[in-house]
Amino acid sequence: MDKLPKIALPVVFAVVLLIIIISKSAVTINSGEAGVLYKTFGGGVVTDEAPLGEGFHVVAPWNKVFVYEVRQQEVLEKMNVLSSNGLDIKLEASAWFEPKRESLGKLHQEKGTQYVQRVLLPTIRSAARSVVGRYTPEQLYSSKRDAIQQEIFDETQKIVEGEYIQLNEILVRDVTLPPTIKDAIERKLKQEQESLEYEFRLVTAKKEAEKVTIEAQGKADANKILSASLTDKILQDKGIDATLKLSESPNTKVIVVGGGESGLPLILGNN
Repeated sequence: MDKLPKIALPVVFAVVLLIIIISKSAVTINSGEAGVLYKTFGGGVVTDEAPLGEGFHVVAPWNKVFVYEVRQQEVLEKMNVLSSNGLDIKLEASAWFEPKRESLGKLHQEKGTQYVQRVLLPTIRSAARSVVGRYTPEQLYSSKRDAIQQEIFDETQKIVEGEYIQLNEILVRDVTLPPTIKDAIERKLKQEQESLEYEFRLVTAKKEAEKVTIEAQGKADANKILSASLTDKILQDKGIDATLKLSESPNTKVIVVGGGESGLPLILGNN
């Protein structure tokens, strides 16, 4: 019995040590994450193997695991940029991105966990300044928003594609111009709209006038053709046809052929 405490102490010590080792060795990777293994005595960051996936993992207690989120993420950036004529423009843009899972080890080795601040954001700022500098404030305010957004995406993607980052989308959320410039652009756009509306009215009125003229000319031409075709012979023939129809009426009593001044038949004795 006296030996029991002497045996129990090492056992307790061994159990505690085992618990500490297990706790240091156990790593849980949550959903949407991946782990980069760092081998303290085995060459540092593991880049030639796939990163640790979701779930429970046991690693040597002297090694480390750096956990990265590999789902699509969003970063918002507000910046001041210059237009083509040197005016200060406030631009707000956001990027949808995710680290390339298969290159996560190289990303950690070369860029580190702060890769967004070190690589992505500076690239977005540089691309935005380069693109916006090609346009006037009026183009930024109205017609070129989509084109600017696409150009910033293209220029950013060219750089980050080789930095183990997958860029999914760039969204230009807001473009803020100086108040005086904005008011001047709005007035100009309003005047252009009013001018277009006035031109539309003029075109509509001109077309309506042309329509009336064409209709009147058509009627005049028709009357001219009709008048030219109504000769004395045609009139006499039409008169005879009409007289024959009237002679068939039961009310007709006497028909005198050639009794009229024009040689047309006369109908006498109508009741």
